Amino acid sequence: MQTIRRNPTDGIYAASPDYVHALEIRGHGRTLYVSGTMGLDQDGKAGADLDEQLTLIWNNIRRILAEAFVRLTSYLRDPSYAEANQRARIAALGSHRVPTTALIAQTLREDWLVEIEVIAAA
Repeated sequence: MQTIRRNPTDGIYAASPDYVHALEIRGHGRTLYVSGTMGLDQDGKAGADLDEQLTLIWNNIRRILAEAFVRLTSYLRDPSYAEANQRARIAALGSHRVPTTALIAQTLREDWLVEIEVIAAA
């Protein structure tokens, strides 16, 4: 099995030394596991509100992935974010439908309102 780090450095916030944006695993096929992706801009600043963070998250995910989505999990700071999260996901993926899960979770910082984790395969 071969692992390849997918850690873009432009157009997305910097990954910390103990973190990568995504890891591709090659063997029989290819699977890409994308770390929970935050609504942070290229400088690492959180979007001002939920809608801005959701826009940043999907821009970041599109920047990381060239493969097709096969699974995603959303971690929402508040249950009231579920509908906005759904709208942003549908807008980003268009007619592409994948298994999804949304969980309510306390994020590491109060200004991080949502985090999305993705699995892709090619």
